[in-house]
Amino acid sequence: MSPMQRVLESAGTQAAHIEHLWWITVAVCALVFVAIMIAWLWALRRAPRADEATPPDVAIATTAESKSRRVVTGAVALSALGLVALLVASVQTDRALAKLPLEGAIGIRVIGHQWWWDVYYDDPDPLKTFSTANEIYIPVGKPVVITLQAADVIHSLWIPNLHGKRDLIPGHTLTMPIKAEKAGKYRAQCAEFCGLQHAFMALTVNVLPQPDYDRWHDAQLQSAPEPAADAAKRGHDLFLSGDCMMCHAIQGTTANARFGPDLTHIASRETLGAGRIANTPENMAAWIADPGKFKPGVNMPAHRVAKADLDALVAYLGTLK
Repeated sequence: MSPMQRVLESAGTQAAHIEHLWWITVAVCALVFVAIMIAWLWALRRAPRADEATPPDVAIATTAESKSRRVVTGAVALSALGLVALLVASVQTDRALAKLPLEGAIGIRVIGHQWWWDVYYDDPDPLKTFSTANEIYIPVGKPVVITLQAADVIHSLWIPNLHGKRDLIPGHTLTMPIKAEKAGKYRAQCAEFCGLQHAFMALTVNVLPQPDYDRWHDAQLQSAPEPAADAAKRGHDLFLSGDCMMCHAIQGTTANARFGPDLTHIASRETLGAGRIANTPENMAAWIADPGKFKPGVNMPAHRVAKADLDALVAYLGTLK
C-alpha cells in the first residue's frame, strides 16, 4: 500500500489554503534569496582590486557613505515589508481554516495509541455507532469533524493532502475539521515522535463518492457473521475461549474488550499493524504468532499456538468482512 501523501497535491479545502500559503512563502523567500545573490555578485564586481604592493586606502574610514546607507535602509524596509506580507498571509490562512462550514458534518473520534489509531464513528443514535482501526472513510464534499484524543503519550495526526498537523495530547480533546474535494486514498502519519515504532504508525483516509460511502457505512454497522466452514467455526471457538477476546472486540459475539483494535471487519482492511504489513492470510498468521517481529515493542504478545489452531484462527478472521 502506498497511497498519496503529498503536501503540494491538496485534495481538500483546508489543505488548499495551507498549500496556497506555502507557495506565497516560497515566492517571498525566493525573491529575497535572488536579491541577496544579486547584491553579493554586484559587490564582488565593484570591489577594488589590489596586490601586495598596493598601498592601503583608508579614505573610506572618513568618507560619508550616504548612498550605501540608502541602499541598506531600502533593503531593511523591503525585508520588513516581506515579513509583514507573510504575517498577513498567515493570519488570513488561519481565518480561512476556521471558516469551514460544518453543517451536517460527520463526527469521527480518533484516539492515538502506541502505535495504532482507534477510530469511532459517532452518531446521536447509539445503534449507528461503530469502531474501526487504522483507517478512515469519508464522503467527497461533506465536512468531517475529527475529534482527537491520546491514550498514552503525545501523538500528532497529519493528513498532508487534507489538512496540516494537529496534536493529540493526553487529557485534552482537540478537533480537526476537514472537507475532501477529490475521491482517492490518502496516507496519514503520526508526526510527533511517540516511541520506538513511531515511524510505523500510519493511517489511511479513503475518500469515496457518497453512494459508495453509504454502502461502506451500512456494512460497518453489521455484526460479524456466523462462520460456516468447519475451520472458521473452530477459529471462532478458539477466539472466544482464548486470550484474543481479552483485548479485542467482535460485534455480535461475547468479545467486547477495548484494549486492542476492534476486529469486527478486520478482513476488509488492507493492512495490519497500522500500515506495517499487507493484510494477507500469511501475514495474519505471522502477526498473531509474533507481532514483535514486525513492530518491536508492540503491546500485543506473541501467541505460540499449534499450527492447526493458528490456521483456524486465520480462517475465522478471514470471514470478518
